[in-house]
Amino acid sequence: MGAGTRSGPGCTIDVMTHDLTVILDDRPGELARLGEVAGAAGVNIEGFAAFTGEGKGVVHVLVDDERAQDLQDAFDAAGMGVADAREVFVVTVADEPGALGEVTRRLADSNVNIDLAYTTFTTSGGVRLVFGTDDVFNARNALEP
Repeated sequence: MGAGTRSGPGCTIDVMTHDLTVILDDRPGELARLGEVAGAAGVNIEGFAAFTGEGKGVVHVLVDDERAQDLQDAFDAAGMGVADAREVFVVTVADEPGALGEVTRRLADSNVNIDLAYTTFTTSGGVRLVFGTDDVFNARNALEP
């Protein structure tokens, strides 16, 4: 992942990752097209979350920092609307009860509001928790070991 990997009690924190929010039409093949565009650009999607509403699909795409602009450019060239591009925190934790609560409690105790959250998985069996917030300073401090 990105250059900002840190370890804390029971977790590894990667703070240098980006989430791109892509708006698609809610119809068959749009998610496939998104994956094909990323693949053609040579960009690996590290994780994603997708949902639909009011005829649109909203996809959050997790990508390494150094490839975020490349992927945004590829989406733009394909006519896919990138609504937002932002830094997110990725916290790798053990796949066990209480892991989500431990990490989010550290953020809450530092008065950090989480406005985006989804999960992705590692090949080693852990879980990667993806968080977005507009309070990057306090989030980083809360997640420091």
